[in-house]
Amino acid sequence: MYLAGMQKLSLLDFPGVVACTLFTPGCNFRCPWCHNASLVLPEQFPAELPDPEEVLAFLKKRQGILDGVCITGGEPLLHAEIPDFIRRLKELGYRVKLDTNGSFPERLRALAEEKLVDYVAMDIKNGPSHYAETIGLPQYRMEAVEESKNYLLTEPVPYEFRTTVVRGLHTEESLLEAAEWIRGAKAWYLQQFRDSGALIHGDGLSAFSEEEMQQLLRAVQEKLPAAKLRGL
Repeated sequence: MYLAGMQKLSLLDFPGVVACTLFTPGCNFRCPWCHNASLVLPEQFPAELPDPEEVLAFLKKRQGILDGVCITGGEPLLHAEIPDFIRRLKELGYRVKLDTNGSFPERLRALAEEKLVDYVAMDIKNGPSHYAETIGLPQYRMEAVEESKNYLLTEPVPYEFRTTVVRGLHTEESLLEAAEWIRGAKAWYLQQFRDSGALIHGDGLSAFSEEEMQQLLRAVQEKLPAAKLRGL
């Protein structure tokens, strides 16, 4: 199992849980607005990656202080070793949240069916007709993401959908398409884009204002009342 970093304490990444956040390297998407290219592009990976055994030793010492672990990326499900790693987290008594782009439905399903994840946050990058452009892969086919989305809608595990809203990639129309695509979702969070200064390709991209985000929320709530804003 490869890890690229660790945030020892987070009160935000795992809703309602005092957690540690672990970052995995590598992603199969190339979203131009991605805020952390060093987790996506192999040539920018940290020179020294954390030792998973040392991370587990740290978490063993934090039993009773931390309640959960959030595994994010990159794309964690790129790593075939992740079930074994999560089993070790569960042996330590931790609740586990998984962040995913939804492109590995069979691995997602296997984790949920084995009850290795307690919460899943899946990115909904945009409406389907704009997906390939938004993830930076012009020839991308939607079947895998569609399968993951449909699986989570059956509520095998508590979940949320989330979309980072970026001027230059998203419009009210594309978000309305996304809302229709995930109709019935229990939770969908629209997040305001922030330029970290380490984007994959940020030319022509910027944030919507808080007022514009509120307007977009009102529009999509007509189709999906569970939609909310996060991070404003």
